[in-house]
Amino acid sequence: MKRATELRRILVPQDEDLLREGSRLLGEHDEFSGIVYAHQLRVTIGQMAGDPEIIAKATSQDEWLGRIEYLPLG
Repeated sequence: MKRATELRRILVPQDEDLLREGSRLLGEHDEFSGIVYAHQLRVTIGQMAGDPEIIAKATSQDEWLGRIEYLPLG
């Protein structure tokens, strides 16, 4: 997560441990790269490809510092 933050990259994991780490950092008001979490059993392959693309086109990197969102979007 530290490297992603240094590179200003949004993470799109299916790993609950990474989600917990992001939640911990959020609670401590510590800066981290944004997370778009996708639960393995609730997100289709199409959503894994399409939803992050929508996010990339509709938002800026600065909007994602310290932010956690969940897929599917809607």
